[in-house]
Amino acid sequence: MTRTRANGRLALLIAALSAISSGAEAHVSVSLPFELPQLRGVSIRGVTIGPIESALHPDKGYGSPTFERGLDEAVRLGATWVSLTPFGRAWDLKATGVSNTFELPLVQNQRSLALAVRQAHARGLQVLLVPHLWVESGGWRAEIDPGTDDGWQKFAASYRAFILDWAKFAAGASVDMLAVGVELRSWVTTTRAASFLPILREVRAVYPGLLTYAANWDDVDQTVILGELDVIGINAFYPLTNKPNASDQELVGGGLEVAKRVTALAQLWQKPVLFTEFGYTARTDPALRPWEWPDHMTNVSVDARAQAAAYRGLLSGMKDTPELVGGFVWRLYANPDDLSQEAEWGFSPRGRAAELLLRDAFWGGWASDQGSSPRLRLFRERAETPGIF
Repeated sequence: MTRTRANGRLALLIAALSAISSGAEAHVSVSLPFELPQLRGVSIRGVTIGPIESALHPDKGYGSPTFERGLDEAVRLGATWVSLTPFGRAWDLKATGVSNTFELPLVQNQRSLALAVRQAHARGLQVLLVPHLWVESGGWRAEIDPGTDDGWQKFAASYRAFILDWAKFAAGASVDMLAVGVELRSWVTTTRAASFLPILREVRAVYPGLLTYAANWDDVDQTVILGELDVIGINAFYPLTNKPNASDQELVGGGLEVAKRVTALAQLWQKPVLFTEFGYTARTDPALRPWEWPDHMTNVSVDARAQAAAYRGLLSGMKDTPELVGGFVWRLYANPDDLSQEAEWGFSPRGRAAELLLRDAFWGGWASDQGSSPRLRLFRERAETPGIF
């Protein structure tokens, strides 16, 4: 199929989905300048805390005392939200079903997560729940394709059961925001997106909080379900440069270009935007191809200064964009002392120069803070020592 024909079909689909939306019971949406009462006047300064569910690490995951230490560090970092990321499994990229068991049974995972949510709320942190899909045989979830109409129907039915399980959990646990999916490019940027809408509306019926969807940075403009959301989510691994050894000034320029894209998207859909994930690895030129995963790299030089420079570039645009209501750093782990979860050049900013930039950014004012935000009345000295929270 040619790109012209494909774009034409997608345009027709968007029009059809809009007609469906207008015929359904309207959900109250936010209006410019993107005030969300649920945010309490404070932009989302978020940290993703990844799970450690393996039987090799008992009592170190969500809800554990080590997780509480991580929450305490997040608070001192200046975070106002945390993102928690349970997983389901698809066997391969042709899967027609989703298993809601990932390393531990669903009931056990949800029990731990319910405790984790209470622990976060006890510290004044709000919670975003982001159920992910893990492709067991390898591959990226965005490329899942059951291949046939029947295969897609089975996959949609199975995903419906998976996400409704988590929506009901989120409602019962008083989770503040729920992501209805993560990087489901092959589904929600194509003519198959119509089958996602009934699922999203069923989620809305059982979960009363804010809804988002975590699109990948390079396909959010083609994602056709954005009109049904409260907040447009982006996994924001944007490149800030197209060449090696970019200067700090060039990286800041790249961050400002990202901000322009965010503003245009928000204005188009009349919805606020949230970076459901953002971050950079601690290696040479992390802003050149930020999506390259540490697990798939070899012979890499650790470069914490380059990580910090990339963060500075992106944050320069983020903080001054009123349409962007915040973002979640990718990422820390439920056990702060466990260094086995990613390579030394991985994403975690903990104990590195990037941590200083995040502390200064999180404790400072953002353009999307409302006038009542206590952050606008704070004075705090610049952070100087990584690891000292």
